[in-house]
Amino acid sequence: MTALETQGLAAKCAARVLAVAGAAEKNAALEAIAQALCLHQDAILAENQKDLDAARAGGMKQSLLDRLALSPQRIAGIVEGVRQVAALPDPVGEVTRMTRRPNGLIIGKRRVPLGVIGIIYEARPNVTVDAAALCLKSGNAVILRGGKEAFRSNQAFVSVMRSALETAGLPGDCVALVEDTSRESANELMGLTGYLDVLIPRGGAGLIRAVVQNAKVPVIETGVGVCHVYVDAEADLDMGADIIYNAKTSRPSVCNAAECLLVHEAVAEAFLPKAKALLDEKHVELRGCPRTAEILGPCVVPAAAEDWDTEYGDYILAVRVVKDADEAIAFINDHGSGHSEAIVTANYFTAQKFLDEVDAAAVYVNAATRFTDGFEFGLGAEIGISTQKMHARGPMGLEELTSSKYIVYGTGQIRT
Repeated sequence: MTALETQGLAAKCAARVLAVAGAAEKNAALEAIAQALCLHQDAILAENQKDLDAARAGGMKQSLLDRLALSPQRIAGIVEGVRQVAALPDPVGEVTRMTRRPNGLIIGKRRVPLGVIGIIYEARPNVTVDAAALCLKSGNAVILRGGKEAFRSNQAFVSVMRSALETAGLPGDCVALVEDTSRESANELMGLTGYLDVLIPRGGAGLIRAVVQNAKVPVIETGVGVCHVYVDAEADLDMGADIIYNAKTSRPSVCNAAECLLVHEAVAEAFLPKAKALLDEKHVELRGCPRTAEILGPCVVPAAAEDWDTEYGDYILAVRVVKDADEAIAFINDHGSGHSEAIVTANYFTAQKFLDEVDAAAVYVNAATRFTDGFEFGLGAEIGISTQKMHARGPMGLEELTSSKYIVYGTGQIRT
């Protein structure tokens, strides 16, 4: 057996124990993890600093360094996420349907864990804990394969969690980390049939595409975030400027950040200078259509065709003036990634039309796309944002990490 197959077998055995653990046991384990993360915060931050130093030396851009960086405040947020997951209702064992058939059979449908979940992700160490907490509460073992840039941080997190699990009486192998960050280990994980029940990629377009195209195990696709904000003719322009500023600049590297601004032609001359004044505070580069350049002048970089389909993950924003809401909706459905889309308008009917016709996992009226997040949606944390339509869509919390089985009660019935 390879090292990864050995991990897979251990995870499969741990998953059987976890699948029948009660909510109280799982909650106690999560609280043990939360306390251990607080206790070992300094050691975790020291390992994260090593990752940051190596990333800076390697020329990682600032927006990606932000995703990699931990701080006491971010660890406090991670700990709060773990405790929120513990406080959520346990989905395992919930009976979602129960009917009596004419032959007397009573047939029900009960939530059960998926089993062993594999997660491939990039330089975001918070995913290590978020994913583990959700998997544990939903009764699943997890094999984590993070990017090399966050390897020391991930090692520190997983070491703390495995020890906490064992202290709480659950197998440490409920959480495992692939310690080989080569392309070969990723390829092997994608083909770990017989051990993995599902694989979830979290990262950029290249990673997600590679997993979807090459995996031999079932995949839940978490999508690239080409997110739009459309400012309608009947928008509060100050609100619109605040929303696009927040959606683009609060954390430009995350998947719910806005990448494209659409503006109704009737308000473009009034709105675009107002928005630019705010975006200039963070030196956001604007890549615009000819009408945008006409209004704002030579500061606008002419947009190329690929700009309308790009997840920049940086302080860059594509800007386009549109004729009306119909054009905005059509443009979003053609160029969006199905993640998060927003309209700013005071018109109820335009808002409802946008909600009805835009095809995305999360659609907003008068709010920034940055809220598409498990913590903000009250899920405690998230395993990822699914942009597919099978099984799960949007932020994936506990229920999305379960499957179901039919339970059938009889009194001796036989089929004739």
